[in-house]
Amino acid sequence: MAQKESHALAVFGTASDVGKSIVATALCRIFSNAGIDVAPYKAQNMSNNSGVTPDGCEIGRAQIAQAEAARVVPTADMNPVLLKPNSDTGAQVVLQGKVCTTETAKGYFLDTTLWAEAARKSLDQLMQRHELVVIEGAGSCAEMNLYDRDFVNFRTARISGASVILVADIDRGGVFGQVVGTLAVLPPEDRALVKGVIINRFRGDIDLFRDGVEMLESMAGIPVLGVIPWFRGFTIDAEDAVPLSAKVDPAGGPEDGKIGVAAVYFPHISNFTDLSPLEHDPAVSLHYLHYPRSLKGYKALILPGSKNVRGDLDWLYSLGWEAEIRLFRAAGGIIMGICGGYQMLGKSIADPHGVEGSAGTTGGLSLLDVQTVLEKDKCLSNARGTIAGTTVEPSGYEIHMGRTLVSDTCTPFIKVTARNNKPENDLDGAVSGDGRVMGSYFHGFFDEPAARQWFLSLAEPSYRSQQHEKGRQESYDLLAAHFSSHLDLKKIFTIIDKAHP
Repeated sequence: MAQKESHALAVFGTASDVGKSIVATALCRIFSNAGIDVAPYKAQNMSNNSGVTPDGCEIGRAQIAQAEAARVVPTADMNPVLLKPNSDTGAQVVLQGKVCTTETAKGYFLDTTLWAEAARKSLDQLMQRHELVVIEGAGSCAEMNLYDRDFVNFRTARISGASVILVADIDRGGVFGQVVGTLAVLPPEDRALVKGVIINRFRGDIDLFRDGVEMLESMAGIPVLGVIPWFRGFTIDAEDAVPLSAKVDPAGGPEDGKIGVAAVYFPHISNFTDLSPLEHDPAVSLHYLHYPRSLKGYKALILPGSKNVRGDLDWLYSLGWEAEIRLFRAAGGIIMGICGGYQMLGKSIADPHGVEGSAGTTGGLSLLDVQTVLEKDKCLSNARGTIAGTTVEPSGYEIHMGRTLVSDTCTPFIKVTARNNKPENDLDGAVSGDGRVMGSYFHGFFDEPAARQWFLSLAEPSYRSQQHEKGRQESYDLLAAHFSSHLDLKKIFTIIDKAHP
């Protein structure tokens, strides 16, 4: 495939979680602002944080965010291979937006031809449709023991004719080793594709690092295209739960004067961005808890999504979480389950086909009179509805393989009015008789300010949000402005053969 170099720009990392996704998102908005028809692409993504495209396909949330930043409609071609880990050694494989199979790591990497060909086909289609493709790499681009099987990083750069920007994280330390070491081990033909480096997550006075920039450029032989400080005042969702793990099990209880919300941090937590609006609400003290503790002082408890619901339920029992949850329920606390967490609140979860592990049935917490059966087909939709008995209209997205039967002792949580932009007359979720326990399949429920107001008012009737609601588009603009003020945009536009506006 012969393509002009200007058709693709690759953003690769010196390691995992150096900020590749955020850099790619910022560049997508910067290029879009310049009038360039740009689209994002990541050949293979490993994340349990996924979303649904308008045409009902499942891809990584990071690529949905990048498409929004680029002002284009997200499609399955933007993330043709998605791996959703459901154990320490295995993952569900989503191929071009649909569930394909479940593989062990050894089985998946035994022969990557099928995955690589699907990824290449999607890349071809994106490059035919768009003026520029911003390619995000995966992990470290220089894992030499995996190099011959890695179709996400330099193999993608070579077939697309992309120039490469390397991203390093100065906050974790060793930035000289990150950059110089990565370049040193690359084969010469791939090393030649790297046109510059972005230093991410700088804290402090940038002037004190000017000599460091000069030294790094001398040692690496490539320009430093920018040193990006930590950004504040707006948020962009992370791609996976790596940054989240640093916030788990904080010392002490919720902050005084704030609404204490606890969220169980499952081993296979998924779609953790469901809770981001609560985390950034100044009236809320949100704590992710892995190990059981007294929930005294908290007003609400959330069981988030899980990619291995029965496995995480067994984990919950083994650590002793059940007793604390029941004490919290008896004390009148508000409990909400989202997707997998909703299933755990029911009486049982049956997996007759072994879609998330070994076949069998696990007893639930029985806080809602519902029963779930995991099925082979996955429900994928963008949905909207009304919270039963209110005028609040949350929107969200559904990604689940469970079918949940609700008894007459529960009331429906949400009256679904639309799925994938088509009128719908359906019911979602369940609420206990006293209204204190609820579950829903709606991911993104708290993104709607009115829905968040409704939920937090159950926990604290005097709650009134003081948060200035920044929409996603405004956050992308703020992100682009932040990066633009610290990047050498003239050099970056030269790399993609475009005139800097």
